[in-house]
Amino acid sequence: MEKRIAVIPGDGIGPEVIGETLRVLDCATQNSGLKLAYTHYLAGGCAIDEKGCPLPDETLAGAKNSDAVLLGAVGGWKWDALPSDMRPENALLGLRAGLGLFANVRPALLYGELASACPLKPSLTEGGLDIVVIRELTGGLYFGKKERGETWAYDTMRYSDEEVRRIAHVAMKTAMGRKKQVVSVDKANILESSRLWRKVMTEVAGEYPEITLSHMYVDNAAMQLVRNPKQFDVIVTENMFGDILSDEAAMITGSIGMLPSASLGAGTLGMYEPVHGSAPDIAGQGIANPLATILSAAMMLRYSLGREDIAKNIENAVRKALENGARTKDIALADEKTISTSQMAEAVIGFLEV
Repeated sequence: MEKRIAVIPGDGIGPEVIGETLRVLDCATQNSGLKLAYTHYLAGGCAIDEKGCPLPDETLAGAKNSDAVLLGAVGGWKWDALPSDMRPENALLGLRAGLGLFANVRPALLYGELASACPLKPSLTEGGLDIVVIRELTGGLYFGKKERGETWAYDTMRYSDEEVRRIAHVAMKTAMGRKKQVVSVDKANILESSRLWRKVMTEVAGEYPEITLSHMYVDNAAMQLVRNPKQFDVIVTENMFGDILSDEAAMITGSIGMLPSASLGAGTLGMYEPVHGSAPDIAGQGIANPLATILSAAMMLRYSLGREDIAKNIENAVRKALENGARTKDIALADEKTISTSQMAEAVIGFLEV
């Protein structure tokens, strides 16, 4: 069986981590009956340089005609001075909207082997951390009406009942396979959009009697993630709050270089990318951590390609590599030996069952 994968390496360390991830995928699928056909596309800063826009038409068309999209990272200070509608990050917004990807699933897992890399005191993370942040992806401030004058500017946070309802169902279904606990994060004491959010979340939770739903203001949630992170299992929130909180959750699990993500819609097509950015300061040095991208590929196999077996094989290989001391610079203690981007991929490949 052949599946078409749109590969978008992007900018900075994106091409490096994507290249190593494809090596892992090829090894993991070689005797599985699954054939992956890769087509590479431009998006982000590199697309601006070559095509004059962050998301060329052929990239969006190619993504739509694929079974899944695997993306590295976009952006960098090289393009910081460009007008807002020409920024590399618009490629992400365009892909999410164009593909109808409204739910961003970001697991934040603290591996026991990396407990020492967590910035929190050990008593707060004893036994490990396993949190999933469900972020609404195509509404809110990032997609609302915006305008700027000479001395003023505004952005509009807007949500419809249906937009909240569909992300609520994603959160509830995710929780059903976990601890059946959902924390919905909003700012309902101030924002009308959050009052709608809270109302709809409560209504949808009524359809899942086994789920325990609680509500938390976003400022309190940010504090609680570092005060008592183990209280969380599934967090669901709107676009901007989710952008911020998922990065916070990533850092308390040791390194943003470890966290994958899946952007999902109503069907099986999804876009998979690491939580980290393009990190232009370390691009080309061979020291970037490829594990977030490798784990994103595992999520691709699970959610879009229906191959849970291969996904688990990759995830187990990552854990075994860490157990055996494989460390890139971002997850290493001062006295630990570090390995390169390609060496980390080799370590994972060495533990695959093929």
